[in-house]
Amino acid sequence: MAPEVADTFKDLEMTKDDLVKTKEIRDKAAMGPHMVRLPKGLVPQYIKLTPFQELSWRTVGHITKKKYEENPDETLEINLMKAHMKIRPEEYMAYALMAAILAGVAGVVIALVMVLFLAGMLGFLAYMIAIMAVSILPIGAYFGILGSPGSKAKARGREIDFRLPAAMNFIAALASANVNVDVIFKELSRQTLYGQIQDEAEWITRDTELLGMDILTAIKRAVARSPSERFQDFLQGVITTTTSGGQLKPYFVMKSEQYEKEAKLELKSRVETLGLMAESFVTIGVAFPLFLVIIMSIFAIISPGADMIMLLLYIVVGGMIPGIQVGFIVGLTAIGGKVE
Repeated sequence: MAPEVADTFKDLEMTKDDLVKTKEIRDKAAMGPHMVRLPKGLVPQYIKLTPFQELSWRTVGHITKKKYEENPDETLEINLMKAHMKIRPEEYMAYALMAAILAGVAGVVIALVMVLFLAGMLGFLAYMIAIMAVSILPIGAYFGILGSPGSKAKARGREIDFRLPAAMNFIAALASANVNVDVIFKELSRQTLYGQIQDEAEWITRDTELLGMDILTAIKRAVARSPSERFQDFLQGVITTTTSGGQLKPYFVMKSEQYEKEAKLELKSRVETLGLMAESFVTIGVAFPLFLVIIMSIFAIISPGADMIMLLLYIVVGGMIPGIQVGFIVGLTAIGGKVE
């Protein structure tokens, strides 16, 4: 092959490699690290601890920092990231430890009051309350606070799953207009209607526009920190479709239809479950307590052991019936989810 022809093919390949890159990526590669000017009147948001968290970090921070360096808690770090709680793991551990110390002090005070002042009145019960206060309060406070990021992350995941079908319709509409994927997430980050999905899109836009990452790297980071498995699956599909040379427009439209069908099936299942819960409530929460109260009242009148029956009646009316009501309310809330 003549040298001129070989040079022509080489130039053609270089041109082709350059064309597959988006203009934005080429511009960022040319600029490298650069300053970003914020709009007028907008100031950066700084991460600030609450006064109690700052006190905890100054008081016991050296303990938790050393403990975290020796044995890093990756689960806590991941949960804090998924919950979008802007605090370092060692700072959060200091916050939990300080809360446990204060709860322990409160437990000791309660125990002293029970033993010194109420032991004669309550007897063995006072000592049981004292032991429970000293042991359960600090342990519950420590592990309750440490488990809070995981609970918040799961709550965020449920909200993302709830709003994902509507957000996918928005994404599919922009993709049908041949909008670039980075611009799609940027526009999604401006839509307050989609709640936590807006926050996820904001982080992707932050990674691309402020940190200078390409869109695929930003999406990979979003997959790692998203608390919703469905949203992770969607983002992973974007990466796979792009890297395999596929078209994103049909993928977005397909996902929009899929999530819309899944939302309808989930809503139907939820309505059927709520109907079953309503029927159960009529039987367990209304009819059964009513008959039980009537029967116990009759026995209290005709039975010689009326005092014991009246005590049981008070327990049923003051404890069991409200407990059943609260249990059904919690169950209906968990099944019903968000309705806005």
